[in-house]
Amino acid sequence: MKLIIIHGPPGVGKLTVANALSLRTYYKVFHNHLTIDCTEPVFDFGTDGFWKINVVLRREVIAEAARQDIDLIHTFCYAKGTDDDYFREMIAAAEDNDGEVHLVLLLCSNNERKRRIVNESRVRMRKLTDADSVDTSQQRNDLLSPLPGTETLIIDNTDLSADEAAQRIVEHFSLGQVGDAAENGEPGTCSALDQNDF
Repeated sequence: MKLIIIHGPPGVGKLTVANALSLRTYYKVFHNHLTIDCTEPVFDFGTDGFWKINVVLRREVIAEAARQDIDLIHTFCYAKGTDDDYFREMIAAAEDNDGEVHLVLLLCSNNERKRRIVNESRVRMRKLTDADSVDTSQQRNDLLSPLPGTETLIIDNTDLSADEAAQRIVEHFSLGQVGDAAENGEPGTCSALDQNDF
């Protein structure tokens, strides 16, 4: 099992790149809003109970995927220092079950993030869409750094398409291509919808 963790600040294009990467690799996308959407109706967003359940759900899904040799792409917004223990738990969930983990940090200019963060696809998914948060979030947390002590591929996608960023990930980590899987008759796992939505 291979786990690709794509992190970066809101609006940088994590899910868009993850979907593009999935189309190339057939890895399944396990993005952070899947667990947020299923816990928020019960626990208020941001409370201790909310985050406790989110961490458990994410960790267990990753661990079971590793045990079943299911390749995954996971996305989330990592805050250096605050989220270090959580990040290490996600890595351990895969590695403790013979998984291989690769980390990717996506960055782009603040002006580009402000343009992307109000995209209609983010509104549909009930994601953060406040352009002013691009400036204020950086005052509260370091969202632009890799997890200390880890090898992380850093991609500035200000001027890259999601397809180009995905291709860089494939090449850097020597991931299997769609053509390799297609020769074995494996089906795809996501559609090309919203490929240009950040």
